[in-house]
Amino acid sequence: MPELEPGKLDVSLSLYELQKKIYPRAVTGWFATWRWTLVWFTQLLFYGLCWLPWNGRQAVLFDLAERKFYIFGLIFWPQDVFFLALLLIISAYSLFLFTALGGRLFCGYACPQTVYTEIFLWIEEKIEGSRAARMKLDQQPFSTRKLVLKTAKHGVWIAVAMWTGFTFVGYFTPIKSLAQSVLSLSLGPWETFWILFYGLATYGNAGYLREQVCKYMCPYARFQSVMFDPDTLVVTYDAERGEPRGSRSRQSDYRAQGKGACVDCGICVQVCPTGIDIRDGLQYECIGCSACIDACDQVMDKMEYPRGLIRYSTEQAIRQHWGRKEILAHLLRPRTVIYGAILALIIGATAYGIAARLPLKVDVIRDRNSLSREVEGGLIENLFRLQIMNVSEIPQRYVVGVTGLDGIDIAAERVVEIPAVSARTVLMPVRVPPEAGKKGSHRIYFDVKALGDAKIAVHEKASFLMP
Repeated sequence: MPELEPGKLDVSLSLYELQKKIYPRAVTGWFATWRWTLVWFTQLLFYGLCWLPWNGRQAVLFDLAERKFYIFGLIFWPQDVFFLALLLIISAYSLFLFTALGGRLFCGYACPQTVYTEIFLWIEEKIEGSRAARMKLDQQPFSTRKLVLKTAKHGVWIAVAMWTGFTFVGYFTPIKSLAQSVLSLSLGPWETFWILFYGLATYGNAGYLREQVCKYMCPYARFQSVMFDPDTLVVTYDAERGEPRGSRSRQSDYRAQGKGACVDCGICVQVCPTGIDIRDGLQYECIGCSACIDACDQVMDKMEYPRGLIRYSTEQAIRQHWGRKEILAHLLRPRTVIYGAILALIIGATAYGIAARLPLKVDVIRDRNSLSREVEGGLIENLFRLQIMNVSEIPQRYVVGVTGLDGIDIAAERVVEIPAVSARTVLMPVRVPPEAGKKGSHRIYFDVKALGDAKIAVHEKASFLMP
């Protein structure tokens, strides 16, 4: 290395932030109860739904190999991708609406990253102990006790993560056959890959990355500010009431000492899963879990101060000293009304589309090997391939007809029988007299109707070529 000139300093600048491990403190309270209620609800739904039977099959199954997607009594095919697009739009507008109303409610209570981090932290606390015990254990030198505790914790983590990966794959491969394959050690390569991939992702994200996913990897934290406004409910520290902060005894008159209600205990920071200090104001790292509200309320109770030093409120309410009625009155504003109206419209249209969807789909494809030819009797024939899909769970018989030109007829069996939730491609030769039309393309229509149910009918267009 070259020597420094006299009088000059060697300054090294690091471009990387030193990451400190966060040890969230366990907290109880109203919001913690709600958070754990949603943890139980989402996990019972996720782990249990794939085992629920329905009409002799799995209730929810996205069978990629057969290209059929079962959701209870509904069966979707690749041709129904339009409904997937609507579902994504509904999810986006729901996120916009709930964020404008209550901030990052999804992040704090229902996001998989939050849910699994909460579960892994609970396991860690049960095995290694409280926050202070965990910090002390990590600082201790290697010992048999430390090895046993760490091994037990990671063993349970891996078990939960692998079961999560297994359950995830069970929504794409029937869960019972998947379980048999695991027990018989005959799991396919794709199932093996996705179980390990999803399981290790759960283990890494909830066990190690934790708050780093929310702070650095999740894009929602970056663009949430454009969806907030002064009337958005967020976790807020009442600085006017709390400052200047400082310690004091319970019997002392803090107002006479020139202090605010905040006793500067730091518990709000200790319970925060992302390690921020909510007293510094709204920050993008805040996931709105409300752990700091529960913790601060408990401190206020012990000091016999009014609750709500940290609470759900809005920028406007804090500035103008609004109460609950004024806050609720400002939840309905142009942004939320527009979001809500659009969301209701899309949900209504989607529900109507699914309810009115026929259990029959027909695709007409011209046979490329024979566009047009003359057959016996001087008739002109075009060949069409009809892919008829019975999307119901009962076998159906359909009758096929054709219209559009004088004398047009089908020179094949008109009745087609298709098993439940199946598709069949049939060859339909269509013939017309030569005087039925001029040279060129003519519009014709195939009518496919279910025998015994006139409401199940499809009117599909095609083109007939006259030589």
